[in-house]
Amino acid sequence: MAKSYDQYCPMAHALDLVGERWSLLIVRELLEDDQLRYSDLHARLNGCGTNILAARLKALEHGGVVRRRRLDPPAASWVYELTEYGAGLRDVLHVLAHWGARSLGPPASVGDLEPGWLTGALRIALPAASPARIEFRIGDEIAAVADDRIVDGAVENPDAIVIGDARGFYCLLVERDVDAVSIERDVDAVRAMLASLPLPVESPVTAAG
Repeated sequence: MAKSYDQYCPMAHALDLVGERWSLLIVRELLEDDQLRYSDLHARLNGCGTNILAARLKALEHGGVVRRRRLDPPAASWVYELTEYGAGLRDVLHVLAHWGARSLGPPASVGDLEPGWLTGALRIALPAASPARIEFRIGDEIAAVADDRIVDGAVENPDAIVIGDARGFYCLLVERDVDAVSIERDVDAVRAMLASLPLPVESPVTAAG
């Protein structure tokens, strides 16, 4: 039997639905790629056992957060995707990611980031709608925000181009430090993007460090 806080409280109810370990990370992956097979999810969630993943997916389906459906031929494989209700967690993860980043700190020079990380980071870090077209060239990664969506790779005629390394990218989005990166073209477009992010709050961990 699934655990429950058994309280008439919207926060407790939300945690009943997505508060178990791995649940929100499953949502994160489906926000990034829309549709994923069970094997894709298992490969991405390193450390999540098959029995745990199956249980979490079943609970998320039961709660109306995800659905499982069969793709049309020729693929004809079963995939998981977020429901409209589940997709509403995007704003929740957006705020939660910025909150967690304050005490997480910047990435190490090697080892912390997997290839392709930038697209997922932008999808979680930036709000759903953005009036500007901003291209990010961070280390070997290139991604952009354009037309209210995150694009894997370069875009034509960006309003601004952000160039730097992963540490500089962290300082830009978390510390709001525009001097941590190089910005070509419209710096004000980048400043407007930063202004749309959750207000930074100093972490007691980083303050003590």
